[in-house]
Amino acid sequence: MTTLSSNHTERDALRLKLYHEELVDRIGQTITDNGEIEPLEGVYLTRLSTPLDKIYSVLTPSLCIVAQGSKAILLGDRRYQYDPFYYFLSTIELPLISHVVDATHEKPYLSLRVELNPNLVSSVITEAGYEIHKKRLHEEATQVSPLTVELLDALVRLVRLLETPDEAQLLLPLIKRELVIYLLSSRLASKLCHLTMSEGTLSSIAWAVEQLKQNYDQSLYMDDLAQQLGMSVSSFYQHFKAVTAMTPLQFQKRIRLQEARRLMLSEGFDATSAAYEVGYRDAAYFSREYKSLFGAPPKRDIQQLRQKIIDLDVKTLP
Repeated sequence: MTTLSSNHTERDALRLKLYHEELVDRIGQTITDNGEIEPLEGVYLTRLSTPLDKIYSVLTPSLCIVAQGSKAILLGDRRYQYDPFYYFLSTIELPLISHVVDATHEKPYLSLRVELNPNLVSSVITEAGYEIHKKRLHEEATQVSPLTVELLDALVRLVRLLETPDEAQLLLPLIKRELVIYLLSSRLASKLCHLTMSEGTLSSIAWAVEQLKQNYDQSLYMDDLAQQLGMSVSSFYQHFKAVTAMTPLQFQKRIRLQEARRLMLSEGFDATSAAYEVGYRDAAYFSREYKSLFGAPPKRDIQQLRQKIIDLDVKTLP
């Protein structure tokens, strides 16, 4: 005898399979070259036909899924890996390292990322009457969780809008709200509290992250940030690392070095100019810090990175 529960499980499994197949088909038809595109506002598609190690980037608050292949993310001392059965959620803008694990020419890595706008998230949380407890603001800002049928259904409908740009202008905001509602119903709901707005500023540690990000080239005093948050310095460090997997100083260094790399790769800065631009005053010290993070001195690293882009035929690194 087949129970209602088993019928429901089988039906959900079939729907998940069909949704995944449709995502692979639609994303694959939309992005045919290696790289990343933004076909709809705040919606990013990525394609890679070969595994790619150590992509350094700053990820905005986002819901990320892999339609085909798998990906690992390194954030401080944490490692997350996910595939088509899971999604990755990040609720604070953080510097991280990505690694596309599974990708071939026959079955390229295909992914979808939807940015989470703080104003939208805050609005939905308020309308839903979701209660925010202070301790939730100090939870880690990133996590991997199993994809549900409801969440995947909304993502498929979002991708379908690629074929109807006129309808997309009206329906995209509604589907984004729907995604937030489903996330609020998940076990990761409390992480969305990092995106809540209070008197026009992001809450708690998210505010400190924003200060460090906007002023990465300045010498900021951590005790001043702690005081503005009403915390002791030790408590500030403890909560900051709990949320971001990095200390404030580690976070600032990562932001500086990744921006310096971008300046050299995309804007033609030499190493010394890039070092001063991002706040370093000692070029030799900058070079040592740079090599420690990226594995090679600035000049050699940029040469290797440019060659990698040529070899992979990647128009825009994801």
